[in-house]
Amino acid sequence: MNEFVSLWTGGPVFSQSEHFKLGTDSVLLADFVNTSGRKNGIDLGCGSGILPLLLLEKSPRLFMTGLEINPEAAQCAEKNLAANGFESKSRIIAGDIRRCREYFKSGEFDLIVSNPPYFTEGSGTVSPDKARAAARAEALCTLDDICAAAEYLCKTGGDFCLVHRAERLTDALFSLRQHGLEPKKLRTVSHSTQKEPSLVLISARRGGASGIKILPPLFIRNEDGSESEEILKIYRREAE
Repeated sequence: MNEFVSLWTGGPVFSQSEHFKLGTDSVLLADFVNTSGRKNGIDLGCGSGILPLLLLEKSPRLFMTGLEINPEAAQCAEKNLAANGFESKSRIIAGDIRRCREYFKSGEFDLIVSNPPYFTEGSGTVSPDKARAAARAEALCTLDDICAAAEYLCKTGGDFCLVHRAERLTDALFSLRQHGLEPKKLRTVSHSTQKEPSLVLISARRGGASGIKILPPLFIRNEDGSESEEILKIYRREAE
């Protein structure tokens, strides 16, 4: 595991495991998630623990569980949470999302989050590192597997929030609804105003009524290449 670094000045500290690197998508998802009134959350495929860490930083009343199939990454997640004083507010379980029924009770959580593998198995360049390949593509866990797990784990009225590639929006919406998770909020993410969306942030509700709210798009950079005001706010860099 690498040395700890601050995510922003005065913010939480974080160390990345060898196979799971911190990306903007996880930070944006944590900002997108509404933790209001939520008490018990789980991150499906937590990697080095960035989502549990950011959500606990956002809502100290929350208890977060991380489920991660890679033992080295799970250990890294535990150390990251401990380094920020969240030992009593979190737990990390090394296990397979597809076997979640063996670890948890039905409807145990009112908040579920996931930054899943983006690519279908066999598509694009495949890393020779098996752990990195599994984090990038659906070799060990498909989008449908994750939605099925969320259906089982989420209590009625609870939320499942995820980030995914914009090109797979149809797949995500279809799988969510097939598993009783009604999409309620959607936001696109683009590198700039001149670029088409590359990511989508989705919030779905277990047993929710139909009807989705499309939020204003999020742009990473301004037309001049500088970071957008919203990105500076998310990364706590407004005063720098």
